[in-house]
Amino acid sequence: MNAQIAQFHSIDARTGEASQAFDAHGIDDVAAACAAADAAFEAYRHTGREERAAFLERIGAEIVAIGDTLIETAMRESGLPRARLEGERGRTVGQLKMFADVVRRGEWLGVRIDPALPDRQPLPRPDLRLRMIPLGPVAVFGASNFPLAFSTAGGDTAAALAAGCPVVVKGHPAHPATGALVADAIRRAVEASGLPAGVFQHLVGPGNELGSALVQDPRIAAVGFTGSRAGGLALLRLAQNRPVPIPVYAEMSSVNPVVLLPHALASRGAALGSAFVASLTMGAGQFCTNPGLVLAIEGDGLDAFVAAAAGAVQESAASTMLTPAIHAAYDKGVAALAQHDRVETVARGCAATAPHDGTAAFFATTADAYLADAALGHEVFGAASVLVRCRDEAELGRLLAAAEGQLTATLQMDAEDEPLAARLLPILERKAGRILANGWPTGVEVTHAMVHGGPYPATSDSRTTSVGSLAIDRFLRPVSYQNLSQSVLPADLRDTGAADLPRLIDGKRA
Repeated sequence: MNAQIAQFHSIDARTGEASQAFDAHGIDDVAAACAAADAAFEAYRHTGREERAAFLERIGAEIVAIGDTLIETAMRESGLPRARLEGERGRTVGQLKMFADVVRRGEWLGVRIDPALPDRQPLPRPDLRLRMIPLGPVAVFGASNFPLAFSTAGGDTAAALAAGCPVVVKGHPAHPATGALVADAIRRAVEASGLPAGVFQHLVGPGNELGSALVQDPRIAAVGFTGSRAGGLALLRLAQNRPVPIPVYAEMSSVNPVVLLPHALASRGAALGSAFVASLTMGAGQFCTNPGLVLAIEGDGLDAFVAAAAGAVQESAASTMLTPAIHAAYDKGVAALAQHDRVETVARGCAATAPHDGTAAFFATTADAYLADAALGHEVFGAASVLVRCRDEAELGRLLAAAEGQLTATLQMDAEDEPLAARLLPILERKAGRILANGWPTGVEVTHAMVHGGPYPATSDSRTTSVGSLAIDRFLRPVSYQNLSQSVLPADLRDTGAADLPRLIDGKRA
């Protein structure tokens, strides 16, 4: 610890009352954590596939072993309900198990072997072999809205550890007690697995100084971040301005447009309105995939949708938001929309009954107004959404073409809408990382085919995903080995390498 130790407290999200005090880490602690991670890197990156997979599974077991204490602590610090947090714990453990399976299979190593062709004319081909190796220590920033699944042992941590990278977590100050419980569980798994202590380090503290120092430490090789656009861009600038720039995989901002196609509206507009509000208000709207934008062509079906949505919003109870700062930002964003001279307030939810309750809000505007003011497309983090009324298909297409990058885009469609959906799909492919039909964007499956990413500003790197097995690729890089002898080559690349390891030999699957 530093000479003068600052303290901060765990806060009850519902009441604002402070409880457990925590010593905030300082700049010296950042340096020590990064040094420990760097010292552990060489040993950890050479762990075998089974050893590393078992370690990931052990982390999950240790998290489960915490029991109700973890859930109750997270409930108090986040204001989220028990069922939501129990599901999030299951997802956290499930991510670790998925990456354990990924590590065991070995496909992530990307082994390719192009044997030498000494008789090739006009020049012989050398022996070339390739594999992926871990980048080095990774800094992970815990997210405010997922105290378990996107925080201390969340997806970024699991993917980096699976890749063979030690992790230094900057815990989110909104849930320090929850983070401390999970960090202790990971440390127990590290010790039980016989790994160096530096494989996992945990730093806590309010403010930006800690995170800035972490990103700028020369031993950090990559950054995983989930949070605001301003926060992600600040870290990106720090990383790019280092003497040796590093990648920042930041998930930052998305309004996740929902496109209501004409036949679907005409046949089930009212049902869509009710389902939309259920998605909008889930978890007080504090999801990165919350449906913050609805696009539709004018018509009777749209009127039915608006009437049903307005009624559902008016009946929706106010919900505790994660932190006072998030609540204040939400109220500010809603007020700006309500005061906009080209925006109509369609409905507001039930009045708040607690200091940090968020009240749902549904607004409407025209395509002309939306295209004229880019601010109408900015994320309001919470249960707020804007409906944009379009005159025709051409105007709908222009709106989508002008949209920012998104995590998701949703098509509500019937069979009769499929020709229009096919015409819109090329636009949506350029705008979103995940395109879904007849569902709602809230809820992200942890699977091999999932993409939770998208063009800027949804993320800082549209080539990647922070959810699913492909997330491991963010923390790996390729190395090619030319004409190295068998005794010098890494074991995975030798002719006698593991028989179960997937390989591409001379361009063919072995």
